[in-house]
Amino acid sequence: MKIAGFGGSSLRAVFATALFLFSATGPSHAVEGVEVFPDPSRIVAVGGSITEIVYALGEEKRLVARDSTSVYPREAFSLPDVGYMRALSPEGVLSVKPTGILALKGSGPREAVDVLKKTSIPYIEVPDDFEHEGILDKIRIVGKAIGADEKAEKLAEKVDADMKAAEALTAGIGERKRVLFVLGLQDGKILGSGSDTAADGIIELAGGVNAIQGFAGYRPLADEAIITAKPDLILMMDRGEGDHEAVEAQLLALPAILSTPAGEQKRLVRMGGAFLLGFGPRTADAVRALAGELYGDTIKQ
Repeated sequence: MKIAGFGGSSLRAVFATALFLFSATGPSHAVEGVEVFPDPSRIVAVGGSITEIVYALGEEKRLVARDSTSVYPREAFSLPDVGYMRALSPEGVLSVKPTGILALKGSGPREAVDVLKKTSIPYIEVPDDFEHEGILDKIRIVGKAIGADEKAEKLAEKVDADMKAAEALTAGIGERKRVLFVLGLQDGKILGSGSDTAADGIIELAGGVNAIQGFAGYRPLADEAIITAKPDLILMMDRGEGDHEAVEAQLLALPAILSTPAGEQKRLVRMGGAFLLGFGPRTADAVRALAGELYGDTIKQ
């Protein structure tokens, strides 16, 4: 179900845009994750990992709407969609008559968030750090906001143990595999991930090394940078739409890619975007999956 007024752009386009935009928003109702909604009965969740956490806490009855990046669990699709998290409309969010807005940091645009923060509806912003402890903080902040502190602590403890077990799989690896994360192709240029990104974070947690260094965020890569990076594996998101085979064939045919170990061996892996980059309750599974692709039977011995 999609609220009127949001349409046109495909999820692929908006999700790609998401990874380029990191607009900060000033504090209003949200302060350092210590606030609690006075009335948590009708919450709008903005950010896929926030929606996942609310469901994992068994508190989904509190949700009255989600954003378009909230694609897990499947039950969330029954909720009204208020649009893409970085292209929110205040009218769309407010149309579901929420008693609280729980939004991932970086939601926008800034003007829309500023309008929402000036309303009488409490707006709580949740940090999005791409590391082990960041996931636990996110769970606790969401739990506290909706009055489910005890459930959140239990979930955080479970996720913490699961993450530690997943990270331990590659603790004994000596030579780390180099991973090139490709967001997509733009005019024949590869859009790759530098530091301070979800892609960089998941690669490190899985025991790999981000093959691209020297800048933060996502940028088009020069051929020389790709060749110098010498990736052992190319990692991409599977968005569930489009001709993946054609894109992969185009990518693997690029001379710069053919000059790398990953290109020579045609080592390209796709994983669901929300699963791979969500940094929520399922991240330990994503770590295991990527570690398995990188090191195979080595981590099982």
